[in-house]
Parts: sequence; structure tokens; C-alpha cells
Amino acid sequence: MGGFFAVASKEDCVHDLFYGTDYHSHLGTCRGGLAVMGAREFHRHIHDITTAQFRSKFEQDIKTMEGYTGIGVISDYESQPLIIGSHLGNYAIVTVGAIANLEQLARDAFHKRITHFSEMSSIGINPTELVATLINEGATFTEGICIAQERIEGSCSILLLTQEGIYAARDVQGRTPVIIGKKTGAYAATFETSAFPNLYYEVERYLGPGEIVLMTPEGIEQQRAPGRYKQVCAFLWVYYGFPGSSYEGINVEETRYRCGAAIAARDDVEVDLVAGIPDSGTAHAIGYANYAHATYGRPFAKYTPTWPRSFMPQDQSVRNLVAHMKLIPVPELVMNKRLLFCDDSIVRGTQLADTLQRLYDAGAREIHMRPACPPLIYGCKYLNFSRSKSENDLAGRRSLRELEGGRDNALEEYADPASDRYAAMVDRIRQRLSLTSLTYQRLDDLVTAIGLPKEDLCTYCWDGCEGCYGKQMTLQEAEDPEDEEEKASAALKM
Repeated sequence: MGGFFAVASKEDCVHDLFYGTDYHSHLGTCRGGLAVMGAREFHRHIHDITTAQFRSKFEQDIKTMEGYTGIGVISDYESQPLIIGSHLGNYAIVTVGAIANLEQLARDAFHKRITHFSEMSSIGINPTELVATLINEGATFTEGICIAQERIEGSCSILLLTQEGIYAARDVQGRTPVIIGKKTGAYAATFETSAFPNLYYEVERYLGPGEIVLMTPEGIEQQRAPGRYKQVCAFLWVYYGFPGSSYEGINVEETRYRCGAAIAARDDVEVDLVAGIPDSGTAHAIGYANYAHATYGRPFAKYTPTWPRSFMPQDQSVRNLVAHMKLIPVPELVMNKRLLFCDDSIVRGTQLADTLQRLYDAGAREIHMRPACPPLIYGCKYLNFSRSKSENDLAGRRSLRELEGGRDNALEEYADPASDRYAAMVDRIRQRLSLTSLTYQRLDDLVTAIGLPKEDLCTYCWDGCEGCYGKQMTLQEAEDPEDEEEKASAALKM
């Protein structure tokens, strides 16, 4: 997914930029980058962070950087920030999101006689460079950002570092967050609000879907009003988000407590110990244990000094190795125990299968699993959070295909927790993982735990729902609906 941070300050911004960007390291896998507007030119550094921490790569670079405005990024794939020369002036750009129609946009650009893009060894065209190409079609930065938002399918939030200040633009459907912070003499824009407290910023406001602002040391100037509809990725609260962060004013850690409590409220299993698969399952387990008045413990100790989050490496075999090596069982808390584990989700189930087997090897009598979200049936096409190359890699889709003779039949029924097909799919996953019992969080309970209306959340990976209109809205539709009730009613019939 990736994350970004920006600072506009009346004093040198490099300190805040460096640490604010570092607070997004849990979101990215590949590259880190910083760009600062100096007195005469941009100062920029980009490093590979696949095998090293962001801070260790940049701590020497920042000694050579100075300026009052800057942007930073932790990126999933591409090298960022990019320095772009255009008729709008020189600027630096970073993006967060996933462009589903990247190839089509590139073909359109070639048709307009844009002759080349810089090739990347891993994924071809750099998506951020393509976004810059779209922006350059505008007569102003604001118009250019609107053009990019209009044409991109998927999601894309943007930061532009210009001579005028920093343009911050949230994805047109609000799938990823952009939050403005303020302290004396400085403003900041961030993906994670957890980057603010230790740098002494307070949340000023959350940008709305498609909203564009210009940030300077003097203040925030709105360039485009937000749209009326949003589809915030619900998985932010379940897994990706840092516990100290809030999105739409809703804290991640508290939401996970509510998720765990909702699972416990529907459960009656008797166990000796409730635990979380570290780290993201921990808060869900605390919520479960508190509600159920059950004993909470840590039968796994996580070795964190040298191992990254297990979703981060690009290669599946490396991800499996990381997941295996960083979790160390505590046999004294496992032997002959009935264990209940909460986890954020079951995506493919390959790492979890190894984890569970190690618990059985350590003497566990029973293992009950309670994922904090429903079965993943549809591959994410907006943020690519699952890392799966195919929907068939997902534990839910793979199991239903086995039950349907290799076909993708009755997907809506398999997403319905009251259906027999859903029960059969869950039991197939349970058997594959050798679990004593497996109960998933219900989607309605998850939505309640988050606290936003269902229509404000993207739940596509669980139920295949693509939002109000069943398609990507344009900015004009989002801002100026003809008749809200009439359009909403029509959308339900699509």
C-alpha cells in the first residue's frame, strides 16, 4: 500500500519530515524517499529499504538537506518522489494507491505523442510518473490533479511539492486517508495520524474524498471541495492501520477491541487461553478476552529487532520464512491447553498453517481461530493489500471453487454467513488448517465496530460490493448528484 508525509514550516522542515515519514514504515515494502524544496533546487534522496530500516538509510542524507517544505514516502513498489519538469513549473510528486488501468492510461498517453516513460525492472511503467503525466495536462496544478483523479481507476492520493507550497489530494473515493495536522509555525499532511503526537502536531482536519488543498507554512487553502460519497478501505482498521492512528476520527486500536468483543458476543466456546497472532491480532484478542472474561496470554513471543512484517517481502517463500522465524512459541503456555486465537484475517492461510502446526507440536490440545473480518472471497482491485496474484490464492475463493467443481458459482451465497454454502466453505478452510473450530467475524458486526455507515466503507474483498453506483464515480457525480434518493435507488438495481 505505502504511506506518505509532508511538512510546510516556517523553520527547517527536515527533522519533522524525516521522522514523520519513518512513522509510515509499516505500510511499505520496497522504497523510501524524501524531497525538500531548497533555496534554489530540490534536495531528494531515494533508497531501497527491503532489507534495512528507513532511518538507517536516510540518517546521513538528511544532514545535507534543508528547506521549509518537503514530502516523504514509503512505497510498495516504485521509486519516489519523482522530480518533474513541466509547463506548470518544476515539482516533486509522491502517490499512494493502486492504478488498475495503468496500461490503458499509458496507451492513451502514447496516442497523444508522449513518447516514453521510465521503465522499472519490477512492474514496468512507474505509476507515479504516469500520474505526473496526467497532471501536466492541466493548466494549473489543481486542474491537473483533477484530471488525474478523474481518469484513474482504482485509487490514488497525491502530494505535490511546488514553489507555491504542497498540494495534498485525497483519492476521489477516499479509499486511503489524508489528514492535516497543525502546530505552531507548521502544518503537516499524513496518511497515519500516529505520526503526529511525538512531533507535537494535532489533527486539524481530515480531507474528504477527492478534496484538494494547498498547504503552506501560513495555512491551508482549499482548492477543491470534497465529494459527497466515500468508500474508505475497511481493512485499514482491521489490519493495515497502526494502532495509534485514527481515520475519519475513528481510532484503530479501539475499533479492534470492538471487533474482538463482537466475535466473543456470538461465541460460546470454552477455552483456557485467548491470544492474538502478533501483532495485528493482539488488539482483537484483547477485545475478545475482555468481553468474554477469559484469560488473555501470549503463547507466542515475537522477535522484532530484525524481522519485518511478514506481508512485506515480495516473494512468498521469503514471507513464509519471516513468519516462521519471528514467532517463537512459549511451550509452558501451550502444553495441553485449549487455545483461542484472534487474527486480523485469513488471506491465503499458508503462513497460518505453519503457525498452527507449531502449536500442535508444542502440545496444544485444541486450537480455535477467530479472524476479525469475514472470509476474503474477492481479490482487492483498489489497493492490492492481499499480495495475491490471483483470487484463487485466497483461502475463501479456493475453498468455494473446490466445493463448486472448479467454478466460481454462487459467490453471493458464499458471502452470506447464514447460507449453507458459507458454512461449507468455512468448514473446508477449518479442515485444511486442522483447526478445532473456525468462526469468522460477520460483516455487519465489523461495520458496527468501525462505526461508519456501510455505504461509506469499501467492503469489496468480502462481499463484492463496489459502492453506491457499482462503478467508479466521477468527481462531478461525487460533488453534484442529480437526485440523491433517485440515484441511490437506481444503484441498488445495478
